[in-house]
Amino acid sequence: MNASAKLAPILGKILHGIGKVLRALSLVLLGAVLLLIGVLAAANFRVLWVGNRSVLHDSKLLPRSATGLVLGTSPRSHGAEANPFFEGRMDAAARLYHEGVLTKLLLSGDNRRADYNEPGAMREALLARGIPSAAITLDYAGFRTLDSVIRAQKVFHTENTLIITDDFHLPRALFIAAEIGLPAVGFASAPVPLRRSFRTRLREILSRARACLDVYVWKTQPRFLGAPVPLSRDPVDAANPQKSTLRESTED
Repeated sequence: MNASAKLAPILGKILHGIGKVLRALSLVLLGAVLLLIGVLAAANFRVLWVGNRSVLHDSKLLPRSATGLVLGTSPRSHGAEANPFFEGRMDAAARLYHEGVLTKLLLSGDNRRADYNEPGAMREALLARGIPSAAITLDYAGFRTLDSVIRAQKVFHTENTLIITDDFHLPRALFIAAEIGLPAVGFASAPVPLRRSFRTRLREILSRARACLDVYVWKTQPRFLGAPVPLSRDPVDAANPQKSTLRESTED
């Protein structure tokens, strides 16, 4: 018997063993993928079920004299064109103010860098839409939806809160509000066409899962809290004290 004949059974056993290992790994991988899909589905179901209960689609049904928590986003899309998500949120906030639904506006967004100021951009946009500066308060530390909602409760002590953002984003914000005990309802801005919002809507699926982890597992808190800040202060006059609060909270 030559050497190749002797090796053939050994190689056969090795290949058979490798095949079994690969099949087992395939099953493990399939199980992991199915588990991930299940977790994402469960998290999204939970967020949508809780959040959608507080979404009001008719402005006539909204509470009067509410405080509008307007969630920030970049005023510009890629290519420096106007961001339709930003414009829609500003249009909705201005409309509700002029209809008498809102008496105060808390503009919460990201201002972690000197060259990026979502609350400031929102303020300018709303001033251009006829909103008086005395009705506006800026929150410079709304880095995430969770930060904005928790800070509305713990820093700005909002009452009769009406959250304004995009339709796909709104359930997550209301879910967080419900889970932390902040009474709130929501009003969605005009939907952005799917061709402009498809990728953002896909990302929201993952963001809802992270929101569940933040609330139920990690018990995540905002990056900054700090001393209470009263609403309805002129944002230009209030800017320095608010930023001081941000600095103070950094030291805690």
